[in-house]
Amino acid sequence: MAKKLVAYFSASGTTAKAAKTLAEAAGADLYEIRPAVPYTSADLNWMNKNARSTIEMKDPASRPAIADRNAHVENYDTIFVGFPIWWYVAPTIINTFLESYDFSGKTVVLFATSGGSGFGKAVAGLRGSVADSCVIREGKILNGRQNVESLRNWVDSL
Repeated sequence: MAKKLVAYFSASGTTAKAAKTLAEAAGADLYEIRPAVPYTSADLNWMNKNARSTIEMKDPASRPAIADRNAHVENYDTIFVGFPIWWYVAPTIINTFLESYDFSGKTVVLFATSGGSGFGKAVAGLRGSVADSCVIREGKILNGRQNVESLRNWVDSL
Protein backbone atom coordinates (compact mmCIF):
# COMPACT_ATOMS: atom_id res chain seq x y z
CA MET A 1 0.00 0.00 0.00
CA ALA A 2 1.36 3.39 -1.01
CA LYS A 3 2.04 5.85 1.79
CA LYS A 4 0.25 9.17 1.52
CA LEU A 5 0.83 12.59 3.02
CA VAL A 6 -1.52 15.57 3.09
CA ALA A 7 0.57 18.75 3.33
CA TYR A 8 -1.29 22.02 3.50
CA PHE A 9 -0.97 25.76 4.01
CA SER A 10 -3.94 27.49 5.58
CA ALA A 11 -4.11 31.22 6.18
CA SER A 12 -7.53 31.33 7.83
CA GLY A 13 -8.34 27.74 8.83
CA THR A 14 -10.53 26.86 5.83
CA THR A 15 -7.86 24.83 4.05
CA ALA A 16 -6.86 23.19 7.35
CA LYS A 17 -10.40 21.79 7.75
CA ALA A 18 -10.38 20.44 4.19
CA ALA A 19 -6.90 18.92 4.72
CA LYS A 20 -7.92 17.13 7.90
CA THR A 21 -10.96 15.62 6.21
CA LEU A 22 -8.89 14.59 3.19
CA ALA A 23 -6.24 12.99 5.42
CA GLU A 24 -8.94 10.97 7.17
CA ALA A 25 -10.45 9.88 3.85
CA ALA A 26 -7.07 8.98 2.34
CA GLY A 27 -5.63 7.29 5.42
CA ALA A 28 -2.79 9.80 5.10
CA ASP A 29 -0.45 11.52 7.49
CA LEU A 30 -0.99 15.26 7.96
CA TYR A 31 1.60 18.05 7.77
CA GLU A 32 1.00 21.79 8.08
CA ILE A 33 3.13 24.08 5.93
CA ARG A 34 3.72 26.97 8.31
CA PRO A 35 5.34 30.27 7.38
CA ALA A 36 8.41 31.23 9.41
CA VAL A 37 6.65 34.54 10.01
CA PRO A 38 2.91 33.92 10.50
CA TYR A 39 0.49 35.97 8.42
CA THR A 40 -1.59 38.57 10.26
CA SER A 41 -5.02 39.67 9.08
CA ALA A 42 -3.38 42.87 7.81
CA ASP A 43 -0.90 40.74 5.82
CA LEU A 44 -3.83 38.97 4.15
CA ASN A 45 -5.77 42.11 3.17
CA TRP A 46 -5.69 41.60 -0.60
CA MET A 47 -7.29 45.03 -1.14
CA ASN A 48 -4.19 46.73 0.31
CA LYS A 49 -1.44 47.10 -2.30
CA ASN A 50 1.14 47.14 0.50
CA ALA A 51 -0.10 44.02 2.30
CA ARG A 52 2.45 41.23 2.59
CA SER A 53 0.36 38.74 0.60
CA THR A 54 -0.21 41.26 -2.19
CA ILE A 55 3.50 42.04 -2.44
CA GLU A 56 4.40 38.33 -2.46
CA MET A 57 1.84 37.47 -5.10
CA LYS A 58 2.97 40.30 -7.40
CA ASP A 59 6.45 38.75 -7.45
CA PRO A 60 6.47 35.21 -8.90
CA ALA A 61 10.03 34.79 -7.56
CA SER A 62 8.89 35.44 -3.98
CA ARG A 63 9.61 32.50 -1.68
CA PRO A 64 8.34 33.14 1.85
CA ALA A 65 10.36 31.15 4.37
CA ILE A 66 8.74 28.09 5.94
CA ALA A 67 8.98 27.38 9.67
CA ASP A 68 10.51 23.90 9.35
CA ARG A 69 11.47 21.15 6.96
CA ASN A 70 9.97 18.19 8.80
CA ALA A 71 7.56 16.84 6.17
CA HIS A 72 9.81 13.85 5.34
CA VAL A 73 8.39 13.54 1.82
CA GLU A 74 10.96 10.84 1.11
CA ASN A 75 8.72 8.47 3.10
CA TYR A 76 5.68 8.95 0.84
CA ASP A 77 4.62 7.95 -2.65
CA THR A 78 1.72 10.37 -3.01
CA ILE A 79 1.67 13.84 -1.50
CA PHE A 80 -1.53 15.87 -1.53
CA VAL A 81 -0.63 19.55 -1.37
CA GLY A 82 -3.36 21.98 -0.35
CA PHE A 83 -3.65 25.73 -0.28
CA PRO A 84 -6.09 28.61 -0.66
CA ILE A 85 -6.24 30.06 -4.17
CA TRP A 86 -4.72 33.55 -4.15
CA TRP A 87 -4.94 35.61 -7.33
CA TYR A 88 -5.85 32.47 -9.37
CA VAL A 89 -2.66 30.66 -8.31
CA ALA A 90 -1.13 28.96 -5.28
CA PRO A 91 0.47 31.22 -2.67
CA THR A 92 4.21 31.39 -3.28
CA ILE A 93 4.86 29.65 0.06
CA ILE A 94 3.75 26.48 -1.78
CA ASN A 95 6.66 26.97 -4.20
CA THR A 96 8.93 27.33 -1.16
CA PHE A 97 7.61 24.03 0.21
CA LEU A 98 8.00 22.17 -3.09
CA GLU A 99 11.52 23.54 -3.63
CA SER A 100 12.55 22.49 -0.10
CA TYR A 101 12.29 18.75 -0.80
CA ASP A 102 13.15 16.23 -3.49
CA PHE A 103 9.91 15.16 -5.15
CA SER A 104 11.63 12.99 -7.78
CA GLY A 105 9.43 10.02 -8.68
CA LYS A 106 6.60 11.24 -6.42
CA THR A 107 3.01 12.01 -7.33
CA VAL A 108 1.76 15.38 -6.12
CA VAL A 109 -1.99 15.89 -6.17
CA LEU A 110 -3.11 19.46 -5.59
CA PHE A 111 -6.22 20.46 -3.70
CA ALA A 112 -7.39 23.95 -2.87
CA THR A 113 -9.99 26.10 -1.27
CA SER A 114 -11.32 29.16 -3.01
CA GLY A 115 -13.84 31.91 -2.57
CA GLY A 116 -15.07 31.41 -6.10
CA SER A 117 -12.35 30.65 -8.61
CA GLY A 118 -10.96 27.34 -9.84
CA PHE A 119 -7.31 26.32 -9.97
CA GLY A 120 -6.52 28.99 -12.54
CA LYS A 121 -2.80 28.81 -13.31
CA ALA A 122 -1.87 27.01 -10.07
CA VAL A 123 -0.50 23.86 -11.73
CA ALA A 124 1.56 25.85 -14.22
CA GLY A 125 2.88 28.07 -11.43
CA LEU A 126 4.03 25.08 -9.39
CA ARG A 127 5.35 22.81 -12.15
CA GLY A 128 8.80 24.41 -12.18
CA SER A 129 9.20 23.88 -8.43
CA VAL A 130 9.41 20.07 -8.64
CA ALA A 131 11.68 17.62 -10.44
CA ASP A 132 10.77 16.61 -13.99
CA SER A 133 10.16 13.05 -12.75
CA CYS A 134 7.47 14.26 -10.35
CA VAL A 135 3.91 13.87 -11.55
CA ILE A 136 1.90 16.92 -10.51
CA ARG A 137 -1.88 16.77 -10.91
CA GLU A 138 -4.68 19.22 -10.52
CA GLY A 139 -6.98 17.66 -7.98
CA LYS A 140 -10.08 19.20 -6.44
CA ILE A 141 -11.39 22.42 -5.03
CA LEU A 142 -12.56 21.41 -1.54
CA ASN A 143 -14.96 24.12 -0.41
CA GLY A 144 -17.65 23.72 2.20
CA ARG A 145 -18.46 20.55 4.08
CA GLN A 146 -16.50 17.61 2.80
CA ASN A 147 -17.94 14.14 2.79
CA VAL A 148 -15.29 11.63 3.89
CA GLU A 149 -16.82 8.86 1.79
CA SER A 150 -16.87 10.89 -1.45
CA LEU A 151 -13.28 12.00 -0.82
CA ARG A 152 -12.29 8.38 -0.18
CA ASN A 153 -13.82 7.43 -3.56
CA TRP A 154 -11.91 10.28 -5.24
CA VAL A 155 -8.60 9.26 -3.61
CA ASP A 156 -9.17 5.63 -4.61
CA SER A 157 -9.75 6.70 -8.23
CA LEU A 158 -6.36 8.41 -8.52
